[in-house]
Formats: sequence, structure tokens, C-alpha cells
Amino acid sequence: MPPQDTTAREGHGAWQLLRHHAPFRSLFTARVVSFTGDSLSLVALMLHVADTTGQAIAVSLLLLAGDLMPGVISPLAGAVCDRFDRKRVMIICELAQAALMVGIALSLPPLPLLLSLVALRAMTGHVFLPASRAAVATLVTGRDLPAANSTIGLGTNAGEVLGPLLAAALLPFLGVRGVLLADAATFVLAALLLITVPRIPPARDDDPPASLFSDTRAGLAFIWKTRPVRIIVLGFCVVVAFNGIDDVALVLLATDTFDAGESGVGLLLAAVAIGLFAGYAVLARFSARMSMAALLIIGFGVSSLGNLLTGVVWAVSAAFVVQTVRGAGIAAMDVATNTLLPRLMPAGMLGRVFANLYGAVGIAAGLSYVGGGLLLDATSAPATFVVAGIGGTLTSVVVALALRRSPLWRNLPGEPRSMS
Repeated sequence: MPPQDTTAREGHGAWQLLRHHAPFRSLFTARVVSFTGDSLSLVALMLHVADTTGQAIAVSLLLLAGDLMPGVISPLAGAVCDRFDRKRVMIICELAQAALMVGIALSLPPLPLLLSLVALRAMTGHVFLPASRAAVATLVTGRDLPAANSTIGLGTNAGEVLGPLLAAALLPFLGVRGVLLADAATFVLAALLLITVPRIPPARDDDPPASLFSDTRAGLAFIWKTRPVRIIVLGFCVVVAFNGIDDVALVLLATDTFDAGESGVGLLLAAVAIGLFAGYAVLARFSARMSMAALLIIGFGVSSLGNLLTGVVWAVSAAFVVQTVRGAGIAAMDVATNTLLPRLMPAGMLGRVFANLYGAVGIAAGLSYVGGGLLLDATSAPATFVVAGIGGTLTSVVVALALRRSPLWRNLPGEPRSMS
């Protein structure tokens, strides 16, 4: 099935897109099922590691294996996505993750081997992620692409919220092994759903085929040499590096600054998720009418100013409101980035650019955990939020000025005419 090019007309909303675009509906459902399973198993693994080791550092290592290790293979993962049929890549990744989860569930190995298997599963998932993002940009084009990306974000966010709730409900009945096997089943179900997606063969040119490592280097070189792409990728990563400490800082803000206890922690952590859900829902309906370049800057700015204001608010209720708005800003920067990048590159580069972006964002988040943790120890949660917010806001201004000087701002395909 060819991609639906809708540049010449106003785009569909999320419901119309899911109703009328069967391949996108299958891809959307597969991603939601897969990400729900990821969240489900993460809770089970964290509880298992905490119960068997009794060490907080072991849980931290588990999270590190899942978050940072995929960044190591990002350039290679993207080259794989661009070199082979993306449908086949996604199905193989889902089945491989299912096999790994079955192995983990049946053996529940000692911590060193468990961390290795978790890292391997995360790296396999990191191949799936850019392949699926590139598939969205291939199957849906024109003014429907922002709505498609918003819908994907909405579903993924819902899955990440639903997963822990399902884990809490299933763990008393199925135990850790049962929950992990349930996650394996979600990967198999996602693979079956992807069978209905049409083939997405790699974009080819007239040059003789290069080696996989040559393709990997070409992907990195493309990002660095293509100014608008470089600005977006670097800007996104720097904003994450400043603001990624928010989860840890919110815990300390609620407990130490406001003395609100566990209920305050839960309220503040829920605020961003609520904002994300609301932001994706609004964008799924109205994003076709928006300038993605402007939405990117707004997203950077709102997500950063949200942290800045969180550092100066006077109560948990005020912090809740600010963090909810900030969640909507994060949704905006996500949708804008995933819509702009496909418009700035040839189809044959989609996997490599997305993979390198996600890998770099993971590394930026890791740096934020380390730097933000040191800042929290040296100062306080409010001071950390202020520093993070100022850094992210300044980055937003720099990105806005850089994009204003770029052809991206005025000549980007698919932007509303008001930007011309």
C-alpha cells in the first residue's frame, strides 16, 4: 500500500486516521501493546531485583542496563533499519524480545546474567523503535503526519501508564514469572499485528550497496552536515540533559521542601503523565493546522519554563499545575521533532537519524541523572529546578534563533502557509 500523501488538504484527526488507515492502525496497536508489556515487565523486574538483592544499587543497575546500553548501538541500529525491510525488522525484533523475556522468566538468573539479558532486550527494542518511527513517516505523509505522531505518542503514553497498573493487579496472582511471560505474549501479539502492515522496503539509489558500517558512518555524517537536522537533534538532547532530573527532583520537592509525604510524590509524578496525555490528545486533533517549527520551540520552552517555575512555587498544588502544563510541552516537542525530521531527510536516512536521536537522548538523560543528582546533593530541589529550567530555556532561545536563520523555518514542506 502506498503512503497516503495528504499535503494538499487539511489533515485527518486521530480517530479518522485510525479508522480509515488500516496499516497505520495495525502499527499503532502493535506499538501500544509492545510498550504496555515493557512497562509491565519493568515493574516486575524491579521488584524481583529489590527482593532478591536488597540493594538499591542493583535496581539502579537494572534501570541503567535498560536505558543507557541501547545508546551504544544507536548508529548501527539505525543502519539496520534503513538497510532492510522495516516491517521485517520490526517483526524480528518483537519475536527476539519475546524469546529473551521467556528466557528471563523461566530462569530468573543471577544479577550479572539478568543485567546482560535485560541490556540485550533493550538493545533489540532500540532497533524496533526507530524502525517503527520510520515506518510511520513512510506509511503516513503530508498533513496527516503530525496527527499520526500525536496518536502514536498518545497510545505509547497510555501504555506506559497502564503497564504498572496491570503489574500491580497481576503480580499477586501470576507472580514475577507469570508477569514476565505475559510481557513475552505482548511481543508475540505485536508481531502478529505487524504481519498486516505492508512491506516497507529500504529506499535505494543508483550507487552500489555500501557495507553496514559505511551506512552507519553515513548516518552520523548526515546529521552533522545537515544544519536543520543538527540543530533539532542537538537542541533536543541539550534540553533533555538540563531537564531529565525532574523525576528525582520531584520526589525531594514533595518530601523535603513541601513535607507532603508519599501522596505528594504520587501527585507530582502523575502531573507530567496527565499533561502528556492531554497534550497528545489535543495535538492529535489540531496539529495538522500548526507549524511544526513553531511547535518545536514552544515545546522546548514550555518544558523548560515548567521546571523553572516549579523551583519557585509555594505549594504542591501549584507545582502540580505547572508540571501538568510542562507535560503538554514535552508532548509538543516530541510530536514536532518526529514530524520535522522526516521532512528534512531522504527516506533512506529515516532509521539512522531516529536511532541516533533516541540513543543520544538516552545518553543525555543519563548525564542529567548524574549531574542533577550531584546538584541535588549540593543544593536543594527548588534550586535544581531553577538551574535546569534556566538552562533549558536558554537552549530553547538558541534553537529558535538558529532555526530562524535556516531554510527550515520558511521553506519546510508541509508547513502552513502562514509561515511563508
